[in-house]
Amino acid sequence: MRIPIESYRLSNGLVVTLSEDHRAPIVAVNLWYRVGSANERLGRTGFAHLFEHMLFQGSEHVEANEHFELIQRAGGTLNGSTWLDRTNYYETVPSNELALALWLEADRMGALLPAMTQQKLDTQRDVVKNERRWSMDNQPYGTWSERLPALTYPPTHPFHHSLIGSMEDLSAASLEDIAQFFSTFYRPDNAVLSIAGDFEPAQARALVEQYFGAIPRGASPIPPLADMTLPPRFGATHREVVPDTVMVPRLFLAFRAPVFGSDEYYAGSVLGAILGLGKSSRLERVLVREREIASEATAFTFDLSQGADLLVIDATARPEVSSDTLEAEVTQVVDAVRRDGVTRAEVERAIALIETSFVTSLQSAGERADKLSMFAAMFDDPRLLNEQTDRYRAVTAERVNAFARERLGTDNRAVLLYVPRHGEEGEPDEAEAASGAAR
Repeated sequence: MRIPIESYRLSNGLVVTLSEDHRAPIVAVNLWYRVGSANERLGRTGFAHLFEHMLFQGSEHVEANEHFELIQRAGGTLNGSTWLDRTNYYETVPSNELALALWLEADRMGALLPAMTQQKLDTQRDVVKNERRWSMDNQPYGTWSERLPALTYPPTHPFHHSLIGSMEDLSAASLEDIAQFFSTFYRPDNAVLSIAGDFEPAQARALVEQYFGAIPRGASPIPPLADMTLPPRFGATHREVVPDTVMVPRLFLAFRAPVFGSDEYYAGSVLGAILGLGKSSRLERVLVREREIASEATAFTFDLSQGADLLVIDATARPEVSSDTLEAEVTQVVDAVRRDGVTRAEVERAIALIETSFVTSLQSAGERADKLSMFAAMFDDPRLLNEQTDRYRAVTAERVNAFARERLGTDNRAVLLYVPRHGEEGEPDEAEAASGAAR
């Protein structure tokens, strides 16, 4: 499947991509900023995620929360998300509301700071702190998303620290800090705007120029990230056992992997699908159905385009299954793949699953706009979107097996194991047992 793609750049540096599709009377607007937690400095973590909230708190011509109200009143949906290497904001609206969505995004890109107040910062800081308590600190296994990067990236690496930030850093953030962070990163020459769905290109181009064209580019260069180069393997097995308030053990087994977009990445992605995508995957078949060790088991990549990516296995034990047993059984599946390889039929099945999911996602205007922004932001070429199925189809069993031999060894594993804080009465403590196994 190939979709129509136009791309151009405004004089202020804003990259614009367009993909016309008139099958449904809706249009998606998607704005990627090349800023994520990797761009934060130590002592000032959590700013990118905090801005995911601050950008909905009003701008010079839009009241706090009015962005939500206007889009929803028009029959649209919207939200934002933050990741290690980017932040995005998006709306899907009826076709006749394209101008509204573009104006709202332009107004907060060009006129957020005049409306920023200490009260808004304090309110959203508390919201983020509560989100951290709710989704991480008081959620079973909730800290995995900050413990795993800390275990797999060295302390000086931009991906090492927590995406949501620490309570101390959030408390220390001043209004001046926030204003400087916004001025540094949330500017047209650090952003990609994508429009997908039912629109007329000439009209869309005119609206983009009208609303975004006068926003000035940043006053200074974007600060470069610290060196992100890493060896292809960890060099040893990294291990952390986390006693937690959980009922059953859960294992995250991570491998350093090639960056998204590289030739090796596609072989690793197919291997991840063979291991943990769908009911026929090896982890699901062996651990969930045959041996009844795990209640669920999946595998996925972080899809990072700089430094090093991660291939992650996530498996949760069934009741009465110990952490030692869970880890041993997952390890057996991994070792079998590395030792014996995968079959051509498994590779073909995995590619078919990936392709089906990819093509299906492009039927959605919102997903299409997001992927256009992703390829434009990561590789300066949104047309790479149309090459993805060919790159997956080029993966062979030989390439997957070469990847498995190189990347799944004990010199490239990170074990993050959650265990119940206290064992059952009369049973050995799970935390002590798992820690003992590590010694």
